[in-house]
Amino acid sequence: MTGRFVATAIRFRRWLAVLAAAAVLPAIPIGVLRWVRPRTSAMMLERRWRRGGAGVPVTYEWVDLELISREMWRAAIAAEDAYFRHHTGFDWVSIRSALSHNRSDGSSMRGGSTISQQVAKNLFLWPGRSWLRKLGEAYLTMWIELLWTKRRILEVYLNIAQFDDDVFGVDAAARHGLGTSPRELTRQQAALLASVLPSPSRLSFRDPTHEMRFRQLRIAKAMNRIDDSYLEQL
Repeated sequence: MTGRFVATAIRFRRWLAVLAAAAVLPAIPIGVLRWVRPRTSAMMLERRWRRGGAGVPVTYEWVDLELISREMWRAAIAAEDAYFRHHTGFDWVSIRSALSHNRSDGSSMRGGSTISQQVAKNLFLWPGRSWLRKLGEAYLTMWIELLWTKRRILEVYLNIAQFDDDVFGVDAAARHGLGTSPRELTRQQAALLASVLPSPSRLSFRDPTHEMRFRQLRIAKAMNRIDDSYLEQL
């Protein structure tokens, strides 16, 4: 009886060790990516696969945060995550609001993801709305918030966000879509780019709809609340 108990305890400890190792495993690539530029993302790879394979290109070029207009910093925060500087990965007010809206209006789904959550999703995960994916997103978001600075989160986000059907990152969007550099983006241009972020596969900054123009105006107005002192504290 004692021998069986000891064997069971040993197996239990081994399983605990395996689970503990699996739990901290994401910390390794996330820790590395605090300093190393990602060469691609899960969303870019998925886009290539859907269009016919790894040989199908997407337009993507990394650019350091300091070479991106601060108007684009403001536009992304104003459009996607008003409490970016203050939360630890999750905006519970927006999440509750989105859940309430989705329960009352099933025809118009609203998300409550922060920029940190979108980085986790775009960088590491597959598209979809399953609970498994949401749990993975939440877990990766916690590691990203723990290991990265807010500036790094914003930098990665602006570089891997999808801005058009096959355009990823603000450098590609600015150069190939607007004919300018990311450093030279004006307030109106930055707000226009940010207006496609909710649905870049449906909306195009090259041919703005009335819906986008209205959203662009709202974003430009919200950008007034994000001054340089806010950005310096990221």
